[in-house]
Amino acid sequence: MTEPRRTDDVRLSTADLANATDRAKERATEKTAAQNPAEPAPPKLPAQPPVADRDDNRPSSLFAGNEADDFRHQWGDIQTGFVDEPRQAVERADALVAAAMKRLAEIFAQERSKLEQQWARGGDVSTEDLRVAFRRYRGFFDRLLSV
Repeated sequence: MTEPRRTDDVRLSTADLANATDRAKERATEKTAAQNPAEPAPPKLPAQPPVADRDDNRPSSLFAGNEADDFRHQWGDIQTGFVDEPRQAVERADALVAAAMKRLAEIFAQERSKLEQQWARGGDVSTEDLRVAFRRYRGFFDRLLSV
């Protein structure tokens, strides 16, 4: 029997995750299209920068306001459709959750990329910039584990 891989054995970045979900989404779309050509396309998401970090104790939003609202609206549509088409609703819910996870990975990857670009140019990233980035990671990680 093979032991499960420990999390410290794998070094993934948010950029790796964002790219992996692109490939998985392409494979799933191809499979779905082959099985059911009338299946609706996955939800389109706006490309928005993340909301700035707040200094209070409340967690900052992971998405820009209109992006979060768009996710909520799409979820409401999916939930409403469950009564008439439960299987399709579950498939759409899965696609929406995957899209939200991908968008989160993209947001964190963009933030990390900005910091790495500054480091590569020999620029000194301020402790405040690093603090803000670290708080976003911590807030997101805490939310993942609290559910």
